[in-house]
Amino acid sequence: MDFALSEEQTAIFDMAHAFGQEHIAPFARDWEQAGTIPRDLWPRIGELGLGGLYVREESGGSGLSRLDATLVFEALSMACPSVAAFLSIHNMCVKMIDAFGSDEMRARLLPAGLAMDTVYSYCLTEPGSGSDAAALKTRAVKTNEGYRVTGTKAFISGGGYSDAYVVMCRTGEDGPKGISALIVEDGSEGLSFGGLEDKMGWRSQPTRQVQLDDCPVASENLLGEEGRGFSYAMAGLDGGRLNISACSLGAAQTGLDLTLGYMGERRAFGKPIDQFQALQFRLADMEIEVQAARTFLRQAAWKLDTGAPDATKFCAMAKKFVTETGSEVVDQCLQLHGGYGYLADYGIEKLVRDLRVHQILEGTNEIMRVIVARHMLANR
Repeated sequence: MDFALSEEQTAIFDMAHAFGQEHIAPFARDWEQAGTIPRDLWPRIGELGLGGLYVREESGGSGLSRLDATLVFEALSMACPSVAAFLSIHNMCVKMIDAFGSDEMRARLLPAGLAMDTVYSYCLTEPGSGSDAAALKTRAVKTNEGYRVTGTKAFISGGGYSDAYVVMCRTGEDGPKGISALIVEDGSEGLSFGGLEDKMGWRSQPTRQVQLDDCPVASENLLGEEGRGFSYAMAGLDGGRLNISACSLGAAQTGLDLTLGYMGERRAFGKPIDQFQALQFRLADMEIEVQAARTFLRQAAWKLDTGAPDATKFCAMAKKFVTETGSEVVDQCLQLHGGYGYLADYGIEKLVRDLRVHQILEGTNEIMRVIVARHMLANR
């Protein structure tokens, strides 16, 4: 059993980390205050091949493994978890197009998506259906030209900002088998957006409701087959849970690194505070938790890559453990900074705010426990 990263994987991490430190980290606070991410950032990310991380090479993507992708998101989240998480959403969408779209759809949509000239958002959650996603109410009525879609999507990262939206909507019966996936392009008739959500964290990501009022969608923008949309949406969630875990991990590592530096400089009672054994113990505990989270995450990614029968269980366990560990670590980092940790200049309070939502999205951590328990009971 070899836990070491390959030379290629180390290069992938180093490339993403260097880009994040040069092009994201110095501006993250400004983007947060502005409530948006500059659009010219995405084509530069696309040039690195990060706009289609696990899209197949024959489709023009990078063809990376899910383990490789976690390295990218860990590295980028060291600069800003909000930006890294938004990239994860786009990657989930283009992967769905590659995996389930027709040859015509892939040829038409993937080139701009992979270059990130077209930025995608994912629209599943509704005001009345979060964890119970299969209860969604957005409906698509079939017409001679395609569909007319009516409904509202909630908490959409990139709402009113992205160029296209992968929308899960009901084309048939109640329940998951009546759901299809449609690509709705920005500027479509009947497509509008709610007001900008005033969020605790992820503030650089514009988040709005996506509202569809008898919105026409051409038949060629049906992703895959009618009635399969829910299964397509769920197919991306195992990997999405790994990605958001990696974002927590990278941010926790940044918080710990900043705290180590601060504690060597901050003096109290005549010496640096990193010389107090009680505080050294807290540093040691955080290091143990971060390393355990990293190992667990990479094991889950390996299981997903190798098609292990318990991959979904391990992705759920990793998501629960790593996201909670990330939040606990950055909270402790804030405490060790004292009052300075509460100030934006020190970079810690943003991490605390950004990571909190990771326990909610991509399936709440309560749902992760349900998944794990069901697998345990089914295999006893």
